[in-house]
Amino acid sequence: MIRVLIVEDEIIIARFIEQQLQASFRCSTRIAVSAAEVAMAMPEMLPQLVLCDINLEEKRTGIELVAELQQSYVFEVIYITSYQSRSIIEQASATRPANYIIKPVDEAQLFAGVKLVMDRMASQPVVQQRQELLEKLTPVERRILRLISQRKTTREIAGLLHFSHYTIKNHRHRICRKLELKDENYALLRWVLEQGEKLAEE
Repeated sequence: MIRVLIVEDEIIIARFIEQQLQASFRCSTRIAVSAAEVAMAMPEMLPQLVLCDINLEEKRTGIELVAELQQSYVFEVIYITSYQSRSIIEQASATRPANYIIKPVDEAQLFAGVKLVMDRMASQPVVQQRQELLEKLTPVERRILRLISQRKTTREIAGLLHFSHYTIKNHRHRICRKLELKDENYALLRWVLEQGEKLAEE
């Protein structure tokens, strides 16, 4: 199931998009009507696809917001906007969007624009999905993962990296969130063991 965040400050349009997505695709959705709500939703939901309006009636445009989010998260983006000018499209292009849908949008336009992206995401190779997850991690977090793959305990890792035991526990918690794992202990160990030599190459 693909996680989709809808960033749209007009709630009626946001609800319409959400209803159409839920009716046509196997996905979970969440709506954010402001940059503040986006900031809360991203770490909680870790969306794989963001549908974003460009004019958010805030200091930042949707394009600027997406560019900022891309520094910390890995996701596909589809812009849904009334902007059709060449300059705006070129600005949007810099964030490598998966699609660009012009408002007003109807059921057929939305389905066509999202369907191609959803199908491509669903068919991504496992290796690419693993790489996208690892790209969310900091260098320190990747090093901790490699040590976990060597069966090092939290205290052993703390000693090797010269961090406190509690600092490593906090790092493990953040790693689990980024890798979309619920059980912070055994699930993380299972994940790194499944990656095996591939993880050591990172």
